[in-house]
Amino acid sequence: MFLHALATAVPDTAYTQEECWQLAQQSRLRERLSRRSLLILQSILRREPSVERRHFAMPEIAGVFERSADELNAVFRTAAPRLAGDALQRALAAADLKPDQIDALLVCTCTGYLCPGVSSYVAEQLGLRPNAFLQDLVGLGCGAAIPTLRAANALTAANPDAVVACIAVEVCSAAFYLDDDPGVIISACLFGDGAAASLWCGRPPLHRPRLRAFDFNTVHRPEHRDQLRFEQRDGKLRNLLAPAVPSLAAAAVGELWRHRGDRPVARVVSHGGGRDVLEALAPVLAPHDLAVSAHVLRTHGNMSSPSVLFALAETLESGPPNGAGDFWLVSFGAGFAAHSCRLGAA
Repeated sequence: MFLHALATAVPDTAYTQEECWQLAQQSRLRERLSRRSLLILQSILRREPSVERRHFAMPEIAGVFERSADELNAVFRTAAPRLAGDALQRALAAADLKPDQIDALLVCTCTGYLCPGVSSYVAEQLGLRPNAFLQDLVGLGCGAAIPTLRAANALTAANPDAVVACIAVEVCSAAFYLDDDPGVIISACLFGDGAAASLWCGRPPLHRPRLRAFDFNTVHRPEHRDQLRFEQRDGKLRNLLAPAVPSLAAAAVGELWRHRGDRPVARVVSHGGGRDVLEALAPVLAPHDLAVSAHVLRTHGNMSSPSVLFALAETLESGPPNGAGDFWLVSFGAGFAAHSCRLGAA
C-alpha cells in the first residue's frame, strides 16, 4: 500500500519537566508517596535530560492523581476523539482529500476504553460516509501503530482503490496513576499525549513520492506479559513497567532485525520508549542511529503508539527513502511484542 499523507497533533498545553516538578510540589503527593519515591520523582523530573517537555490534554494536570476513574475516562472520551480528529484533518488537507473520500478508518489506542470506539466519534466529528468501515484496535500498547498499518495493508490489498485512514491516539494523562512502585513513578514522568494520522491506498499518489509500506513482521513473547502491561487498580489503569523492559525490547527488536531480509536499509525509525530503551537498542541496530527517536522523546515524552509515526514524520522532513535503501520502522510494547515494516520507494 502507498502512503498518501502523514500528520501529527498534540494538545495545546505543554509543560517542561521542571514545571511538572513544581506542580508536584504544590500537590498532595507528599501525603501519598514515601520519601524515597519523592526523591525518585525529583531526580527524574529535574535531572533526566532525555525528556524536556510533554503535552497534556488533561485539564488542570496538577490534580490528575486525585481524579476518579470515571473522571479520567470522561477526559479520554472528550480528548481522544478531538486529538485524533485534528491529526486526521491535517492528513486530509495534506493529501487534498475530503472526509467523505475515506473508505475505512482504523484507530488504535490503549489509554482509555470507549464503546463504540474512538473511530465512531471521529467519523461523526469529520463527517465520514455512513458506510465507511470503522475498526478500533485496543490492547496493543506502545507498539500498536504498525499492526494497525498491517491491518490497513490487508484492506488495500483486497480493494486497491480504497482510501484507508489510520490513527494512533493516546491520552496518556488520562491513564496516570501514582504509588510507590518505581515503574509507576517512571511512567508518570515519561508519558505524554499525542496523535498521528496517515492515509493509505493501494494506488500510488499522482503528485507525491511513491512510498510503499510492505514486509510486515511481528514477534510476541507472552511469557513476558507481566513485565509491561496495564492492570486495573481502583478502577484506574496502572502501568506495570519492569526494569527488564529495555533488555526485552532489545531482544525482540533484534529478532526482527535479524529477519529483515536482504534489501538495504537507509534509516531505522523506532518507537522511542525511554532513554534506557534507546541505549539498549543502539548496539542492536548499529550503525543506524536513533537520533530522531531520541528527539521525539525529548520534545514530547513517550506518547505510546503515535511515537513511531512522529519519528517517521520527522525523518521524512529530511527526504523520503530512495533507491539507496528503505526506512525500517519498528515499534514495541505490551505483550511483550514488537512489530516492524518497511517504507520504500516504489
